[in-house]
Amino acid sequence: MKAIIWISLFLLGLSGVLFPVYYLYKASKLPAMDSEFDIEKQLKHSIEGERMSLVSGMYVKPDRSITFNRPDFTRLPKDLVAIYITQMGCPKFFQTPREDGLAWGWRLFLGATVGGVPPGDGGCERLLAFRIAWKLGVRDDTELNVAANKLHAFLQKDQLIAYDLAIIQFERGVVGVDDAAFKLFGKELDKLSLSELAELQLALPPYGYYDDLKTCQNAAIMKQNRDLILKYTGGEELISRDKVNNAIAQPVFCTQRK
Repeated sequence: MKAIIWISLFLLGLSGVLFPVYYLYKASKLPAMDSEFDIEKQLKHSIEGERMSLVSGMYVKPDRSITFNRPDFTRLPKDLVAIYITQMGCPKFFQTPREDGLAWGWRLFLGATVGGVPPGDGGCERLLAFRIAWKLGVRDDTELNVAANKLHAFLQKDQLIAYDLAIIQFERGVVGVDDAAFKLFGKELDKLSLSELAELQLALPPYGYYDDLKTCQNAAIMKQNRDLILKYTGGEELISRDKVNNAIAQPVFCTQRK
């Protein structure tokens, strides 16, 4: 019995040494991401480079600036944020405290080892951090967990949402919800109605119906899904019933421009 206890203590102590070393090794393989400046610089380089490659040689000035600006949560329509966090499965995302400490570490550990994730809005924090890390070029599963931990250390909940919505790739040169709004609706994000914001959600994760919205395919199905999104968000009391009902009464945007 004593031998088992000593072996267990030895293995515990060994893991306490090896795990930090392994973590530091994986962290050394990541691009710089120790501050918001680091990730903003890399995103700016990659996104502006992609946009520049599309407009180079064009005689006509592009519709939109190619500049990637630091994501600003305060500029996002509140109704879009309400819809987005509801569709992520975390409608109370901004009503619960940020997950830190042992709870956050345990979530990352389970995700990296057994693939399970504990309940709670920390799961959405992890998902958002993973998406940002992926955009920064991280692909290895273990490195994604390390990157998510590094990003989570300095990005608050609102920043995680803002960065995620600013870096979603829709097509070459069309990156972020501002670009998608202009491409699909011909106007800036803050000018979209609630029904249009719900349609925009269909282009976002987990749906990804950007091409269908762009070409106006399956408009009846798009409206059905849009209305379900609105009803679900209204059911979580994040948008008033009257606003939801008025939005549901609107036709799908693309059918109006035919």
